[in-house]
Amino acid sequence: MLQQLDALPPGLLDAPAQALEGLLGRPTLIHLQGRRDPPLFVSVLTHGNETTGWEAVCALLKRHRDAGGGLALPRSLSLFVANVAAAARGLRHLDGQPDYNRIWPGSELPPTREHALVEQVVDLMAKRGVFASVDVHNNTGLNPHYACVNRLDNRFLHLAALFSRTLVYFLRPRGVQSMAMARLCPAVTLECGKPGQPRGTEHALEYLDACLHLAEHNPHAVVPQDVDLFHTVATVRVRSDTRFGFGARGVDLELAPDLDRLNFRELPAGTLLGCLHSALGLGLEVSDEQGVDVTDRYLIADDRELKLRVSVMPSMFTTDHRVVRQDCLGYLMERFDGHLPSEPRR
Repeated sequence: MLQQLDALPPGLLDAPAQALEGLLGRPTLIHLQGRRDPPLFVSVLTHGNETTGWEAVCALLKRHRDAGGGLALPRSLSLFVANVAAAARGLRHLDGQPDYNRIWPGSELPPTREHALVEQVVDLMAKRGVFASVDVHNNTGLNPHYACVNRLDNRFLHLAALFSRTLVYFLRPRGVQSMAMARLCPAVTLECGKPGQPRGTEHALEYLDACLHLAEHNPHAVVPQDVDLFHTVATVRVRSDTRFGFGARGVDLELAPDLDRLNFRELPAGTLLGCLHSALGLGLEVSDEQGVDVTDRYLIADDRELKLRVSVMPSMFTTDHRVVRQDCLGYLMERFDGHLPSEPRR
């Protein structure tokens, strides 16, 4: 399934994400030579409806065109254009497809041909060597721009802080691009707000350009005052047997219509999340980093009102019904500034 190219097809940089299936046909890894090696690895459209990464890459490569129309990149770039079929239809992934950001080495999903495809990408990049890896994403809910890492390593944290002072460390979900690439190089995931927002594209563009100009990674300790580090401690899902809606009646679980406004806010115990209209229970299930059910630790039903049992900070809460069913409602985080790594030994 994987296609490899050593040059950009004509007209590619002027094509919207929805047209890439017609131009490329399938997931494609494009290697572009720059003045310095090893390459920066960038993946876009891991989720087909998250188009900011593609738009930022197009603007970046147009910026580095030379007078003759070729590319003059300060560092080589390997670009993985992932789920072009879903992008053509404006979807996270197609029905019958796995989530392209849950199938990388380390995935807990049953093996598919898509697993084999991204494993091939990792193997190819391991042979080429990789300077750094960046996976560009959007959110469906209201969130600030932030960067995620899967290792508390100064090089990873400095690379992430180049994008935002808001950093998130997570170990679940498994099978994500950044976790697989972290075995090869410093790796980050960028969360650039909702798709279609010019500021998100601009921010990703400037970040990728800065990465291309980096000569080396900073091994020194991150200054605690320069970042806000959070740790994702739990995943929140709607139970499969629960009918739910946002501000909607006639369902088992009525969630707040503006639930995503709670993202990245430190909420006190007792914060209202929704109302229960059936005897099915809480309607939500919460699992920790080990996949253990911790619903009762975080949630409580109080006279048919669904509330937080403890103080916590949500992230990526979404009001997109399809995304909730395909993935999750969102995540719960705690502050983690006290876990920043110290200065490396000399």
